[in-house]
This record gives sequence, C-alpha cells and structure tokens, in this order.
Amino acid sequence: MKLSIIICAYNEQDTIMTVLENVRVVDLGTGWEREIIVVDNCSTDGTRELLQDLDWPEARVIFHPRNLGKGTSVRTAIAHCTGDYAIIQDADLEYDPAEYTLFLERIAGDHPAAIYGSRTLGGRAVYEYAANYWGVRFLTGLTNLLYGAHLTDVATAAKMVRVDVLKSLNLTGTGFDLDFELTDKILRAGYEIVETPVSYRPRTIAEGKKIRAWDGLWALKIITRDRLLPMSRIVKIEGEDQ
Repeated sequence: MKLSIIICAYNEQDTIMTVLENVRVVDLGTGWEREIIVVDNCSTDGTRELLQDLDWPEARVIFHPRNLGKGTSVRTAIAHCTGDYAIIQDADLEYDPAEYTLFLERIAGDHPAAIYGSRTLGGRAVYEYAANYWGVRFLTGLTNLLYGAHLTDVATAAKMVRVDVLKSLNLTGTGFDLDFELTDKILRAGYEIVETPVSYRPRTIAEGKKIRAWDGLWALKIITRDRLLPMSRIVKIEGEDQ
C-alpha cells in the first residue's frame, strides 16, 4: 500500500521544512510506502527557494506560476497521486504527521473511502478564535442536515481519502472552498466518511493563519450549491480528463 501525502504551501518559509521532515520520518508501519507531493502556490517569502533545493527521491515538488489558490493546489496534487490513499497535510504546524497512524488503523479495520481527523470529537474545542469554532459547528451541522452525515468537524484540513475516489470526483474549487466541496461530493457520490480524533495546535493571524470570515460565507454557499447539483457535476464522466 502507498500513501500519497499532499502538502500545499504558500508563504510558509518558517515551517515548511519542519513539516516535510516530520512527514518524512513518521512511521507508517509495515506494508506502507509513501510519496510526498508538494505544490508551491507561487510563494514570495523564500518558501519557493527552499523547495527548489529539495532533493528527496520520495518527494515531488510542483511550482505554480502564480497564486492559484489552495484548492487548485490540492487538485494539482491529486492529479499526480499514485498511492492507494492520499492525505492532505497543511504546511504549518497545526496538524501533526505523527498521527497518520490513527488514520491507517482505521484503514486496516474497514477500508473506508474517507477518514477525517476531527478536532472536536469527544467534546474538545481547541481554537484561537470563538468565531472559528462556532462557524465550524454551524457548517458541520448544515452538512449533516443536507447530506445525511454524522460528522463533527467538516472543516478539518486533515482528510485522508482513497485516491480512486479523489480522482473520480468532479472537483472545481480553487480556494478553501475545496475543503467543503470535497466533503459534499464524497457524500453525494455515496461514500461514507468516518472520523478519528486528532490533536490541533491553532495558530493566530499574526502567526500566518490565512482563513478569514468571508471564507466561511463562501463555504456556506458551496455546501448549499453542491446539494442541488446534478450527478454529472459530482462525479466525472467516463473518459473525461482526470
């Protein structure tokens, strides 16, 4: 089995190499190999130069010619995944790669289509901003209502999904909206999403956090839009470019 680790970076000079090292050394267990796919979204702070010097056999770095948004970066990486499962890893230190084993344990048990790392499972609430917490609770509740799901954290960045499922979805998001579009379309395509609790170390805006209030409003639009889309816009038509 192979795990494709997707890392999308934009101006993360202070953390990108630490994240990469943590990803590289994490013990995936017997029977697993890894590939690391890094997409630099035209960073201007020195991140790009650090990645240009990266020479690891298991890593591939893709450079966008301009800032195309996180969602586009994730979609770029998906197109290059050759693993059985892929996990999205942020380029900051909010999520710990050492906890990949929690996801892999779920795969060993029942081979789910998607596993999300929940920051709130068990009643936890580790957030820097109350608005972020309540916004995530609202968007999660709306997703559960519209899609018949039972999620606790729809906005988590720690998402592990079977690569064949990822490649089958008609994903179009360019920004943080892809986090919600991905969930919507996994559920609309008839797959179940299971969750595992993960640790979370939120950073502040001063430390580089990029999500803002309008991202939540855009997510609300995406969640309601995707519930009404025809299936031809949920999954790719056979023969369509992947």
